[in-house]
Amino acid sequence: MANKKSSIYQPLTESDAIALAKRLQLFDEKSQLTCNEIGDGNLNLVFRVVNSENNESVIIKQALPYAKVVGESWPLTLDRSRIETNALIKQSEFVPNLVPKVYYSDEALAITIMEDLSHLQIARAALIDGKNLPLLSKHIGEFLGKTLFYTSDYGLDQHYKKELVKQFINPDLCKITEDLVFTDPFFNHDTNEYEAELQPDVDQIWEDQALKLEVAKLKHLFLTKAEALVHGDLHTGSIFADETETKVIDPEFAYFGPIGFDIGQVFANLLLNALSKDTEKQDILFDHIEETWEVFVAEFSKAWKEDAIETFASVEGYLEYVLSEIFEESVGFAGCEVIRRTIGLARVADIEGIEPKEKRLLTKQLALQVGSELIKNRKSIKTPKEIKNYTKQPVNF
Repeated sequence: MANKKSSIYQPLTESDAIALAKRLQLFDEKSQLTCNEIGDGNLNLVFRVVNSENNESVIIKQALPYAKVVGESWPLTLDRSRIETNALIKQSEFVPNLVPKVYYSDEALAITIMEDLSHLQIARAALIDGKNLPLLSKHIGEFLGKTLFYTSDYGLDQHYKKELVKQFINPDLCKITEDLVFTDPFFNHDTNEYEAELQPDVDQIWEDQALKLEVAKLKHLFLTKAEALVHGDLHTGSIFADETETKVIDPEFAYFGPIGFDIGQVFANLLLNALSKDTEKQDILFDHIEETWEVFVAEFSKAWKEDAIETFASVEGYLEYVLSEIFEESVGFAGCEVIRRTIGLARVADIEGIEPKEKRLLTKQLALQVGSELIKNRKSIKTPKEIKNYTKQPVNF
């Protein structure tokens, strides 16, 4: 898809960001403003503008017309900025305490100005540092339960939902997920990145036809199951948190897809952090996986019983069937994410930071094995507690 750049679009500089904040009167007109470009992500520019007199601040995020992680050889639509803004606004209808406030957006400039969350830490970094984040799974389970129910056909007028589906058509970023999560890691593709010592393990992934069949089924679900408005990239790097507060950020991959995709992303990234730790430190991460699912079920079920508009919602066993299907798909999607984060593009610091190298390689071998088993055995895995069992297997590729 060709990228369409607005005639007025220009990437911001730090001085541009200050000028924009002044023009929009986001601060008192006499404020002394400073700005730093703080973005370390793959796709965007992110500026923090601060009033040096009282430390009030905002974040100005601007989409680039290409993937920052690669460069201009990988063009991307600027429309993802509109998607992100609208997703944050929609999510705030259901969980205003769990997403940043949006103050302003400009589609032509591909800009979103939002609440500064610098007082929090990215959850991935906090978990790598060994911090507890005791409310993380409770908050994420609530986010998932409410946002996914109330944007689904179970809780949303079907006509309005179909209008929303059109609003959140997101082909460019969905294509990234289709390739990087569901395709490239399972074939010899040049986007894959891994140590040469892992080649025998990677070859086994590529040669496993039973695994590829199951991945194909999961990819088809991602492509076709417009079940609810999913975040689309809900890993621990898209969450700010501390001991009492959690905020979900960066929903630029949002689209209407399978409910289990977001849940599976959360499961996978918590699992990857667990695999990076010594055995005695893993339990807290598995507890987070379990509680995320338990709170999701509680919130989704509460919303179903109170607000479901689906005529069949009162039929005995229907809710249980829906939840069982969501869990099965979540486990499969988690397996795909674990494999892609191990040998595909955009690997994670949880695993990449393991030293010495020999330990890192063993962890990656286990991750590939766990990911494969979750995908192939997702129908027989009935509870999140069972996921832990697969991490105890010997590394026997």
